[in-house]
Amino acid sequence: MADVARARRLAGRIQEIVAVTLEHRVKDPRLGMVTITDTKITPDLREATVFYTVYGDEQVRAESAAALDSARGVLRSEVGRQTGVRHTPSLIFVADTVPETAARIEDLIDEAKTADAGLAKVREGAQYAGDPDPYRTADDGDDVRDDVGGDVRDDDRGDVRDDVGGDVRDDDRGDVRDEVRGDDRDDNRDRDGDG
Repeated sequence: MADVARARRLAGRIQEIVAVTLEHRVKDPRLGMVTITDTKITPDLREATVFYTVYGDEQVRAESAAALDSARGVLRSEVGRQTGVRHTPSLIFVADTVPETAARIEDLIDEAKTADAGLAKVREGAQYAGDPDPYRTADDGDDVRDDVGGDVRDDDRGDVRDDVGGDVRDDDRGDVRDEVRGDDRDDNRDRDGDG
């Protein structure tokens, strides 16, 4: 087993050798505009997968695939001669689908942009279904429900009235007084027996 760094270097070197050899030594008329995009090699350095793209339609791609298959021996011998490895890896040519996938993704992005533009047009004249500020505050003067079950109202004097328990007032000293009990004792003192 070879280390990963060596396999990566050898794969890069194979990619360069195959690309240059296709350009200068292979004279097959079926070979179209082929671009070597990537090369992967197995960890034991015995098989190299060469990914390629071809510019043109399906017929040109099929002819280029046949030309690469027929030139496999020439390419492998050139890889062995230039790399100097003990065992020259066998070459497998695979058509790269990255450009088609990238084109499909670009088409999907264009569709999404068109849909977003249509939604933006619809949104221009739209208004909210409810109030602009749907949350009520105590300053609104509206009735707000208390957790106990009664309404808590702000009357004209600035006092807060609890319909269940009477007036709860904040007097000038800052003390809160419950008018039902008539005092401002702490509930904890009553339970403890201190009050």
